[in-house]
Amino acid sequence: MSSDVVLTSALRSNLQSLQNTQRLIDDTQLRLATGLKVNSALDNPQNFFAAQSLNNRASDLTRLLDGISQSIRTIESANTGITSLTTLLDQADSIATAAREELSNSGTPEATLTGNVDLRGIKDLTALSGIVAADELAFFITDENGTAVTLSDPLGDGAGRINIAANDSIEQLITKINDITNTSDSSQALEASLTSDGFLQIKNLQGGNLRVEFEVTAGTASTALAEDLGFGKLNISERENVLASAAANRAGVTASRTAALTSAKLYDTENGSQVLARGSTLLTALENQAGASLGFTGETGDDVIISVDGGATLVDLGNIATLTIQGFVDAINENSALNTQIRAAYSETTGQVTIEQIDSSLVGIQLGARDTTNAANAAALGFGFGVEGISVADNAAVNVETESLLFGQGSAVIAGLEEDYNTVLAQIDDIVSDASYRGVNLLKGDDLTTFFNEDRSNSLLTGGVDFTSAGLGLSAANFRNETVASSAQTEVRSALLSVRAFGNTIANDLAIVNTRRDFTESTINTLESGADDLTVADQNEEGANLLALQTRQTLGVTSLSLASQSQQAVLRLF
Repeated sequence: MSSDVVLTSALRSNLQSLQNTQRLIDDTQLRLATGLKVNSALDNPQNFFAAQSLNNRASDLTRLLDGISQSIRTIESANTGITSLTTLLDQADSIATAAREELSNSGTPEATLTGNVDLRGIKDLTALSGIVAADELAFFITDENGTAVTLSDPLGDGAGRINIAANDSIEQLITKINDITNTSDSSQALEASLTSDGFLQIKNLQGGNLRVEFEVTAGTASTALAEDLGFGKLNISERENVLASAAANRAGVTASRTAALTSAKLYDTENGSQVLARGSTLLTALENQAGASLGFTGETGDDVIISVDGGATLVDLGNIATLTIQGFVDAINENSALNTQIRAAYSETTGQVTIEQIDSSLVGIQLGARDTTNAANAAALGFGFGVEGISVADNAAVNVETESLLFGQGSAVIAGLEEDYNTVLAQIDDIVSDASYRGVNLLKGDDLTTFFNEDRSNSLLTGGVDFTSAGLGLSAANFRNETVASSAQTEVRSALLSVRAFGNTIANDLAIVNTRRDFTESTINTLESGADDLTVADQNEEGANLLALQTRQTLGVTSLSLASQSQQAVLRLF
């Protein structure tokens, strides 16, 4: 006996219709819930895979869009740097212009020695108490590049030497000095004249530094000759080197063209090879370029000394036997009597010590040695002249010996402008270094490639430049004359043109990248919209479908109820 429920044909037909309606309701509710009319490849394979392809490309372009945005930031960072560089270059141009005007108004700084004795009307120099016939003056000069200039030899016993003959007037001495020439081109090397006060003034016309040595026969004080000609103002009569030589005694003074005194290049022998000296090198180990010792042979108690403007106070910089180059520099910079007027530095790159003028009223310094045992010592660093110069040696007669070094007249203003200019160059380098964005620095030579499509076949290369001070062709300041100051102006203005031109280039590239970004965003929107057209359900349509299906379901239930009424009528018979 079968236990299956037997349904009439009408009931079975109505039930099947209700099941189909419910499936359609489920599909419609899924579309309404997901918003998609194609949820899987089973719904519509063609539309599903076409939409997936469009969405994949849109996703790839979205990732590229991030790279495009980062490229924009990189270019904007470089543009910010260019704006700052333009400001700094304008500032550098102003400084160079100020230097040029200063040089135009005050004249090119020249190494100049000016006496302080009125020599007007002197018809016979040998009538002065400190001058005798045959006393000599020796001149040593460099050109603007620091190279020693070979001078003519009026006496025939050494280039650049003249003597004072019996009955020579001051005018005749001036003529002898002015007759000294540069042997390489026969140009006038020196210019001697009397100032309005009658002081003897001597200038180096070759652009470099000037040293004058006053030489007399043995047994006569050379400082007396210097004093009578008016060059004892730095107390060289008390503390200039007097060599105990059988031939002659000499006193000398060196004038720098600039506000900085620069030593000769200092060397040392390390591991059998000669190298530029280090800051830690002892003075006693110093050599010249030829490998000869500079003669610092100090004993315990022998000191390096310095004074300012011929002052009576001698500052002890340290014992010669134990003093290093850096110790020498530090002793100057840390001494309160000196560091408001001068500052010192040593460069291991050039092997030179510099002593700079801080106080514009400062005339010069005296550098030398103090010996407690009367043994010979040398202080031959070659400041101001670029060569070792005259060794400062003690002897039995003199225990303290110094060499007088004068700063260039009128050079303090120029020195200040040079320092300001170099500070601007340093800031240019700093800004360039800081203009990097995520490791890419367009101002320091890095290139930037921006890709615009998913297979990286379309791109834009933004080439980097070197906008450091060296890359821009800017040289460190050395405003020695109007020509050099004009050259600095030319360098700055050329650099400014380069910066502005690159600014235009990256502005153009930025406009292109922005345009491609907008295009990419629009393309992504188009692709996603196309994918939506294939898969996204119409909410209004699906809502209407759901309402119709629900109505159909209600009608189906009613129909099922009617179909079952015939069976209910049979039940009433019982």
